[in-house]
Amino acid sequence: MSRDPLLQPYTLKHLVLKNRIMSTAHEPAYSESGMPGERYRLYHREKARGGMALTMTAGSALVSPDSPPAFGNLLAYKDEIVAPLAALVADCHAHDCKVMIQLTHLGRRTAWNTGDWLPVVSASSVREAAHRAIPKAAEDWDIARIIADYADAAARMQAAGLDGIELEAYGHLMDSFWSPRLNQRDDGWNGALDARLRFAFEVIAAIRRAVGAEFIVGIRMVADEMVEGGISRAEGVQIAQRIAASGQFDFINLIRGNIDSDASLTKVIPIAGMASAPHLDFAGDLRAATKFPLFHAARIADVATARHAVATGKLDMVGMTRAHLADPHISAKVMAGDEARIRPCVGATYCLDRIYENGDALCIHNAATGREAVMPHVIARSERLRRVVVVGAGPAGLEAARVAGARGHDVVVLEAAAQPGGQVNLLVKNPRRRELAGIIDWRLGELAAMNIPIKTEVYAEAEDVLALSPDMVVIATGGVPQTPPMAQGAELAVSSWDILGGTVKPAQSVLVYDDLGGHQGMSAAEFLAQAGSQVALVSPERFFAPEVGGMNHAPYMAAFQRHGVRLRIAMRLEGIRRVGNQLEAAFVSDYEPGWREVLTVDQVVVEHGTAPAEDLYFELKPLSRNLGAVDHKALTGKGNLFPEVNAEAAFALYRIGDATASRNIHAAIYDALRYGIRW
Repeated sequence: MSRDPLLQPYTLKHLVLKNRIMSTAHEPAYSESGMPGERYRLYHREKARGGMALTMTAGSALVSPDSPPAFGNLLAYKDEIVAPLAALVADCHAHDCKVMIQLTHLGRRTAWNTGDWLPVVSASSVREAAHRAIPKAAEDWDIARIIADYADAAARMQAAGLDGIELEAYGHLMDSFWSPRLNQRDDGWNGALDARLRFAFEVIAAIRRAVGAEFIVGIRMVADEMVEGGISRAEGVQIAQRIAASGQFDFINLIRGNIDSDASLTKVIPIAGMASAPHLDFAGDLRAATKFPLFHAARIADVATARHAVATGKLDMVGMTRAHLADPHISAKVMAGDEARIRPCVGATYCLDRIYENGDALCIHNAATGREAVMPHVIARSERLRRVVVVGAGPAGLEAARVAGARGHDVVVLEAAAQPGGQVNLLVKNPRRRELAGIIDWRLGELAAMNIPIKTEVYAEAEDVLALSPDMVVIATGGVPQTPPMAQGAELAVSSWDILGGTVKPAQSVLVYDDLGGHQGMSAAEFLAQAGSQVALVSPERFFAPEVGGMNHAPYMAAFQRHGVRLRIAMRLEGIRRVGNQLEAAFVSDYEPGWREVLTVDQVVVEHGTAPAEDLYFELKPLSRNLGAVDHKALTGKGNLFPEVNAEAAFALYRIGDATASRNIHAAIYDALRYGIRW
């Protein structure tokens, strides 16, 4: 038997968990009308196949209709949830992976203008910033019905065959009674700590009456809100001790911080450039104070940290939630002694930002996650082996080469630059985002393991490709920066690439005009500010960087305020002219005809996305079997991807990523995967 601390079994009450690795409750927004359908089931099944001991579904499943879904939540108050949950449980149990679910009433952390348009309720009428909800203070009859709803929902979960449940007391209704800053009541539900905990204990009492004493019930709770007037560290420990001593709960899943705003949320769930496992020591302290089963997750992204957490007794079960979006087979790779091949979580937090912007959770560099019905995590070998030339070694090209290699094809990669990486090499010039290099490094490791060569400093032309006698050519040449349209002076501007790549030095006063709204312009502005420039960031949008989600906004905003970056919106760049040693940038408004403003600076940096680097593609297109054409119906369904319109030609040809159109890293990697598995 392995001596690895992570691989030791753990017994929770009657439940034997085969190792110490889990995925904590989270909502990937894969639900279908509030139900966990096929997509939801296959997502959790994949983690079970990957060797995980415990997968927690739903963050969170809702117990009442006046807790409307804020981001694709499951509706635990509906009887029809039992059957699909039972199917999910059966799939996971087939791989000896246990399944739990998180139940909650969101309280004020949702919007009133969705679902059934019922008033949002909380302990008191204290506004929640993230959803701009001003809740109703729960009345006695509200409290009574919600307690009953918790019990009914728990009974449904037991009927579905789940191995247990956890209650959410972290920014939702339950802990709004606990927190002095949120509970402003003057009745029996407020006052001393026992009064503030009354709601939680009446909920668990009702649940126990419904499901019995043996069914596993835990609680995910905040034990330090880290905000003035909130639950203090000392009081949080007291709450945990009361929960442990009650005999009603079976485990604590620890959270630290508050989720009122994007800024505070990133301290709870840190992103790239922030500390790894920042609350782990606190978790260890709480476990020591309670002597109670303790689970925890907060940027425990690597196996070494997870192993340390268990080996030192800080945690009983270690949550690696975002890490499993990147690689659902972490446990299996640990068991196989193959840790080096785990696809790393790079902290981009593309997953969570998408959820909070009403999208679904997608990993920035694992395009199979959430697409398990159509995209494989383990790539099957092709029946027909081909000679493949991939041109470009950015994320798209490296993923195309990896997939082709896994399919068994003979692959060579040609790259014009001195080193692989493409635009990722620019993004990591911002020190805070250096971890994104993992997107490239992991693929280089995979290509090395398959002995796939990358020929750098090869500015490939058609004859270079043809000389390799390919059966398939993949163009992943990326793009080149574009300048936004303007009446005059476009030649006076430099691009964010120039700044981040170091070909142009930052000036004293710099205007960054971001006409794309993504990370590129924001990164350039942050880089310039850190270099000592006086920066003004201007956007034609009604708010800056609309393509950057709230969690990634927070560290940018912190850097901007720290360095005095000025933010201007709703201004469109009309033109630039040189005046002496400076530049005058003239702006107009999309909203008010005749409005005009001129800003004088030393340097103008523009971000307008990329135009495809497509010369090679068009050189090769008339020589290819498919003339570059792709059957999109086949791509999104079944059939031959490449129409045979030039049968005498020796190779098929297609392009992916920014070589097609300016998009993002995930799109590039998704292109590479979904094309590559089909030939």
